[in-house]
Amino acid sequence: MNDSRRYVVIGGGLAGLAAAVWLAEAGKQVTVLERRARLGGRTQAMQAPEVGDTPDNGQHVVASGYRSLFRYLESVGTREYVEFPGGGTLRWPGGRAVLLHTTGFRAVRTLLGAHPDAGILDRLRALRATTRLGRQALFQPADLADITTEQWFERVGMPAKAREALWDWLALGIAAEPVQRESAKVFADVLATGIRHGVRDRTGVTIGYPTVDLDTLYITGAERAFEKYGVDVRFRAVARKVVITDGLVTGVQLVDGTEIPADAVVCAVPNSRIHGLLDDLPEHAEIYAAADKLGVTPIVSTNLYLDRPLGTKSAMEAIIGGAGVIDEVFDRQRMHGRNPDGAWLYCLTTSGAYEQIHKSNDEIVEEQLALIRRYYPEAEAAELVHAQVVKMPKATFSQVVGTDGLRPDQRTSVPNLMLAGDWTRTDWSATMESAAQSAERAVRALLAYASTGESGDTMKRGL
Repeated sequence: MNDSRRYVVIGGGLAGLAAAVWLAEAGKQVTVLERRARLGGRTQAMQAPEVGDTPDNGQHVVASGYRSLFRYLESVGTREYVEFPGGGTLRWPGGRAVLLHTTGFRAVRTLLGAHPDAGILDRLRALRATTRLGRQALFQPADLADITTEQWFERVGMPAKAREALWDWLALGIAAEPVQRESAKVFADVLATGIRHGVRDRTGVTIGYPTVDLDTLYITGAERAFEKYGVDVRFRAVARKVVITDGLVTGVQLVDGTEIPADAVVCAVPNSRIHGLLDDLPEHAEIYAAADKLGVTPIVSTNLYLDRPLGTKSAMEAIIGGAGVIDEVFDRQRMHGRNPDGAWLYCLTTSGAYEQIHKSNDEIVEEQLALIRRYYPEAEAAELVHAQVVKMPKATFSQVVGTDGLRPDQRTSVPNLMLAGDWTRTDWSATMESAAQSAERAVRALLAYASTGESGDTMKRGL
């Protein structure tokens, strides 16, 4: 039976899509307000008419422990489009490559240092350091929030070769920040979550990737669900603020002056866009301050179409020693079964792209081409067919030292107003799972309130 109460979701990114789908599944009357002309937020497919292709605005990997994300994919009917190959490739300049295993007994070798020059002593030191790392992730020292991940690696004695081959780029991929800036507690929290999931499921957490474009994976299924459940999606609807009267949400005011009536709201916008929306909320100043302190981290993605294959060994390859210019190369032919038809697509991702974000597109393409030619001998004679540069200066929130404890809870002091988004408090860092998990928690809290009518304080104690 449908609920006559009106639920409004502000934001059509992944957190907003998940919240809307799950509220609609629960029989709620849902309206989604999206400021742009399309859904997807920071996750979407693009068009490359020059080569008749559909690349993505970035390559988002998926971990097997992403339970909330998988629940969303099941809700929208696209769970089958994620593949877990069980490994990838580590690549050094000159084409030297080592397979990276993430499942089975061979994953132990990866953890102990996959560097091709690592000797027995290096591996024994890596074993000791990795053991210390896992123990301290589960039982965290009080000062982890005050040191960088690099300082934490040094403290546990992680060998240089093990750091180079695994730990530094893994930390970069998790938090989109180099280890010299990243908060050790952020990495420790994610590591602890992975360990607990592995113990609970009796299997290690492994990394996978979509076998379809990001629109197909995240958006088109949601659109089908919206049509099925009668969700009202309003594009170019820019929210000005959530209206709160007598301690409860009553509507959402748009910038054009109109007001959308609401009996409950999920505010699912990035921390960079939260200002103004919560002015009627008693604790809005605290949330705004946290959003500012969390800041933003830039990511640059480059889609290179080449006239020949690079000779990759895996769909996902990590560039080692690349001075932070590229941290991963994705072979879209392998990932999607793509027919290159004379134009092989390779997606290059640069996390923590503080220097690169200010360069011109031509400079970035030239830089990326020069770098892959250092790593792939086959690229020496390759010609560029087409290139796309996607700059995301506010790709996600920053997770540097000093940001621990800033992420706000999904629940607010107003019981029918929830926050969602990867920057709110979850078990994960800035990932697709964090966005989905935040939506799951927000929806759960709203449904509990709708069924019991409890106050916000009571909800916080009970959930």
